Amino acid sequence: MQMVLRLFLAGLLAGPIVSASAQQAPARPAPVAAALAFKVEWVRPANQEDTKVRYMPVQENVADPNVVMTFYGKAAKQILTTGAPGSPVTPYGVWGGTAEGPYAVTFKMKDGYLDMTGLANVRWFTKTTGFHSVRPVIKLADGSLLAGDLTIESMAKLSLHEFSLLNIRWIKLDPERIVTVTPGPVSGNPNVGIWFPNPDLAKIDEIGFVDLMPGSGHGQGGYIQLGGIEVNGKKVPR
Repeated sequence: MQMVLRLFLAGLLAGPIVSASAQQAPARPAPVAAALAFKVEWVRPANQEDTKVRYMPVQENVADPNVVMTFYGKAAKQILTTGAPGSPVTPYGVWGGTAEGPYAVTFKMKDGYLDMTGLANVRWFTKTTGFHSVRPVIKLADGSLLAGDLTIESMAKLSLHEFSLLNIRWIKLDPERIVTVTPGPVSGNPNVGIWFPNPDLAKIDEIGFVDLMPGSGHGQGGYIQLGGIEVNGKKVPR
C-alpha cells in the first residue's frame, strides 16, 4: 500500500515537470535591419561645369530632390565641393578647410521625420587631418540642434564608418554660432550637467555632421572631408 502511494505521489510531482518541458516557448521574430530612409549623393550641377573651380555646395549638389540641405553657422557658407563625380579615388563630396569657424550641415526629407531607434544607423565616408573630428548632429522635432560625443578622425583617406545613435550622448548647439551650450533648466537631476536629457530619437527632423574647429585653409593643415551619406531608419509622417 505504501509503495502504491509513493508511486502515485511521484506521478503527481513528475506530471507538471513533463508537461512544462513539453511546452515550447514562442519563437521570437528575427531582428530586421532598418531600411534606407534616404541617401546623400553629391553631384555636379550644370552651373558648376568648370572643373578647375571649387564651388560652395548648393542644394543642386544633392542628387535626391526630396532631401533638403541646411547650413548652420556663418562658416558653413565657406566650405567647398571637392573631388570628381564617379571617381573611385577622389569621389565627389564637401571639404571644410576654408571654413573660418565651426559649422554644421544637415539633411532632411521633405515628406517625413526620422525614427532612429532600434537597428537604425548612419553610414558615411569621411576623412580628416589635424585634430579635426567629424561628429553627428541632429535637429529634433522641437527645434533643438544637438551634437554627439561620437568622433571620427585622423583618417589617411576617405573611409566608411557605420554607427547607431542610441549610445551617443548629446550636447545642445547654438544654431548661429555652432558652439555648445547648456540644455536649459533640467528638473530633478542636477548631475545632468551639459548633456541634453533624453533626446527623442524617434522623431528627428534633420541629421548631418558638424565640425567644431575652424579649418586651416588650403592644403593639409586641418579639415574634414565628407562623401556620401546613407541614413537607415524608419520614416515618420510629418
